[in-house]
Amino acid sequence: MSGNESSETIFIRGISSHNGITTLLIGAAAVFLGGMTISLLPELFFLAGILIIAAGIIALTMGFFKIREPKYSLEITKERLTYHHRLGKWHIDWHNIQRVDVPRVHSGLEHIDLEMVGFRLKQPEAFLSTISPRLITHLLMEQRPLVTQAERASCGTGKCYGDDLIEDGKYQTTDGVELRGITAMFANRMRKLQSGLGYDVFISVNELDRSAQEFVNLVRDCHESVQQELNKAL
Repeated sequence: MSGNESSETIFIRGISSHNGITTLLIGAAAVFLGGMTISLLPELFFLAGILIIAAGIIALTMGFFKIREPKYSLEITKERLTYHHRLGKWHIDWHNIQRVDVPRVHSGLEHIDLEMVGFRLKQPEAFLSTISPRLITHLLMEQRPLVTQAERASCGTGKCYGDDLIEDGKYQTTDGVELRGITAMFANRMRKLQSGLGYDVFISVNELDRSAQEFVNLVRDCHESVQQELNKAL
């Protein structure tokens, strides 16, 4: 298990951030090998050299983004669960978690687990103040496949949304406050995903150092432990 766990804080390091330096070195070696192939070998090998260089550039790009990722993708404390990304972060306080599980979708007569962990929140709007606009923009793009899944699930109940992946730029909170712009779009996205898939916030398995179900069990254990401590304090 690659996450560091202690009595106070649990750190989770996602597989997406692993081997960044190694990937960079492989990419650099491929670019060098491709250049040598073009320079030293007959013209017959020119196309092969180009392909090797192209593969090297792809590896360099992947390695660059890997090393830019935070050291840990998730941090679990007694107060909250915090997600870290190169574009920002968000957090969920324990008292705001209603349910955590692996989302499922129908495919014919089967239920298929998504490669995600979903959080159903008691107060979804409270989550909006914890997330940065840059990360919201990234998530709106990243969650497009989830929107497709949510629309299919909603159509099964007779509540189809249509194929529009661009959310409304206006949102009114339960307190009557009108949100606009990127935050309003994300609030509408959360509402759509909750209606279709049953969860407000999602974490990809690529951000985890264990299976989705193992992470769900960990979060449930932590949540239960926090609740027990609160009950003792009362």
